[in-house]
Amino acid sequence: MLSSSDNQSHPPKGDGHFCTTHWSVVLAAGRTDSTRARYALEKLCQTYWYPLYAFVRRLGRSPHESEDLVQAFFAQCLENNYLGAADQAKGRFRSFLLIALKRFLANEWDKARTRKRGGGATPISLDALTAEQRYALEPVEHLSADRLFERRWALTLLDTVISRLREEQIAAGRNTVFDVLKDSLTAGGGGTSYAELGARLGMSEGAVKVAVHRLRQRYRELLEAEIANTVASPEEAPEERRHLLSVLSK
Repeated sequence: MLSSSDNQSHPPKGDGHFCTTHWSVVLAAGRTDSTRARYALEKLCQTYWYPLYAFVRRLGRSPHESEDLVQAFFAQCLENNYLGAADQAKGRFRSFLLIALKRFLANEWDKARTRKRGGGATPISLDALTAEQRYALEPVEHLSADRLFERRWALTLLDTVISRLREEQIAAGRNTVFDVLKDSLTAGGGGTSYAELGARLGMSEGAVKVAVHRLRQRYRELLEAEIANTVASPEEAPEERRHLLSVLSK
């Protein structure tokens, strides 16, 4: 997934193309004032704000307090250049974001607590109601804040991939086919046979197999692109993929 808005659905192709992903743009900008880097960072934050919200809530903060803290944190990131922690994050946006948030909570807590709700511009549009509804569905077992962040990060990434795949299918006029076959993207396939799926769609079993194969292939491409979008180099992508799969398997 590339940083330019008209190329968001296409995976990176090779190292040269890889360097245009969102996080690599932010890192390349360093401490300079870059409109492109700010846009890239903002897009990443818009996608991955909920894992931070869940992290703060798991620390025991109230819904309103958690929203305020995440908003104040993003204001720091976007306005005051919080990239000083990037080198210690080993190039992963996931690691950078959590390290930076922990530093913010430690160093800016008193200041953040005094911020008035609704005062000033909000850097990222957060749906607080949706966030708290999502948080209410989190596992009842006592996952630590760090483990909850990791799991929410991985699930948010997968949700982003599914959403982009759905958008592509709708644009191609295949929304009905996608809605019926989307459960087949996973190895389990939802437990429905290709013959049953074909009967629903008026397609032969063979045609369903081909359609599922193509969806899975595109899903993998978009997954690789989204992972690439949050690491600094192609060398880090395989390790990040393994880590995310490990988090989801726990």
